[in-house]
Amino acid sequence: MSLLALPTRKTGALQGRVVLVSGAQGGLGSAAAQACAGAGATMVLLGRKPPKLNRVYDACAKLGPEPLLYPLDLEGAAPDDYAEMADRLQRELGRLDGVLHCAAEFRGLTPLEHTDPANFARAVHVNLTAPWWLSQACLPLLKQAPDAALVFALDDMSRVGQAYWGGYGLAQHGLGAMVGMLHAELVNSSVRVSALQPGPMRTSLRAKAYAEDEDAQARDPADYADACVTLLSSAGAVHRGEIWSVRA
Repeated sequence: MSLLALPTRKTGALQGRVVLVSGAQGGLGSAAAQACAGAGATMVLLGRKPPKLNRVYDACAKLGPEPLLYPLDLEGAAPDDYAEMADRLQRELGRLDGVLHCAAEFRGLTPLEHTDPANFARAVHVNLTAPWWLSQACLPLLKQAPDAALVFALDDMSRVGQAYWGGYGLAQHGLGAMVGMLHAELVNSSVRVSALQPGPMRTSLRAKAYAEDEDAQARDPADYADACVTLLSSAGAVHRGEIWSVRA
């Protein structure tokens, strides 16, 4: 794991590339999508809330190429749905150069003993199984690109491995393991695998864990958007296989 300061934005770093962001309507997803659009990428905006996705679409369209909107609920989507999505990207855009996973499911701190079984299963599925199904469907298309990036946004492992983080915390550790596993399996391909572990962010997810958040270090998600651009661009090659921990 590397620990570095926030990167500086590079205009045009993603020029000509197609980048998919899951959870594009959320805090980090929305900020990253707009930063990528501003860096020249054609954005594929995937999320489950069309009204919020439409706002991100409008913002991205003002900053870069016209985006593609793809409403999809990761909780209910099956492998065939992701395969259909990849086929549509192939037909309509002809390529895919990057995938950034920002979607997350968290309903609050709860002792494992008292966690509703359905909520536990939902958290593990949306935060671990669904990102893999999406990645698996996109890998054939990513491998066609000369330089492709598969990037996962991760929470602070030392924090979510503590008591009460339940299925969400367990899934985050699973994603961390997946980064290393996929990197080892794809090291000789054109697909780079990495993860971004940002510092504390002021998001709706964090608000569910901390009713009174007095952490002065918590930042706006937009402060970490440029780090997403870096990992998705050719500059991200230096972080191949890493969980990049970025702090102010």
